Amino acid sequence: MFEGFGVSGEKALITYITAGDPDLLTTKRLLFALQKAGADLIELGIPFSDPMADGPTIQRASFRALKNGTNLKAIFDMLKETKKELNVPIILFGYYNPIFRYGMDNFIESAKEAGIDGVLIVDLPLEESDEIKKFTDKAGIDLINLVSPVTDQERLRRIVADASGFLYYISVTGVTGVRSEIPNEVFDQISKIKKATKLPVVVGFGVSNPEAAYQISRVADGVVVGSAIVNIIEEYGGNDMMLLLEVQRFVSSLKAKMHNS
Repeated sequence: MFEGFGVSGEKALITYITAGDPDLLTTKRLLFALQKAGADLIELGIPFSDPMADGPTIQRASFRALKNGTNLKAIFDMLKETKKELNVPIILFGYYNPIFRYGMDNFIESAKEAGIDGVLIVDLPLEESDEIKKFTDKAGIDLINLVSPVTDQERLRRIVADASGFLYYISVTGVTGVRSEIPNEVFDQISKIKKATKLPVVVGFGVSNPEAAYQISRVADGVVVGSAIVNIIEEYGGNDMMLLLEVQRFVSSLKAKMHNS
């Protein structure tokens, strides 16, 4: 997924949206808008009724998607059609419960058919990931591991040994959401993680503006921006033309700052 990044100093911009918010047709259009605006990877959230790691913004997006009937089968059907023309890698981001109910073997088979590149299950502990990893490895899909500010050196060693694709560093404890500034200790933590692995390290949770994206991109291999984009979707969800324009404008500004500064 990260081919070409890190070699020339260019960093990856990873954008997050919730599938089905405000509906799956708009999600499809947003995927192409994100690609056009410069997103290098896209995290596509699987809506869930109890998104405990997400803040109010993404919780509301999840509830809107569930209210209009979005489910995994519908998401996979949309992606099978969309990925024929979409060149950006897609990472499915979600919780274990919907995947368990869908059936792990069915989930991975459907993900492979839909062209999914990676899966991130936010509430899956490392100790319980083997059952899933045997399916993802066989399908050639990366199972993305999380690292947090409270991860100690021994646990980091175990996470790195089991990792594929890239490592996702949660920059703050707590739930997702827009934050006004990035804690200083994030930069020290990224340096520590990069010393422990040759995999790319990306940073998410709280990145909300071009300056923050640029600051993090100076030390990390990629930056994840989610809640700030979902806020735009919430604001302009009733006007498709304005929604796509505003999302493209914002994502383009992130990419420009990361690339040109």
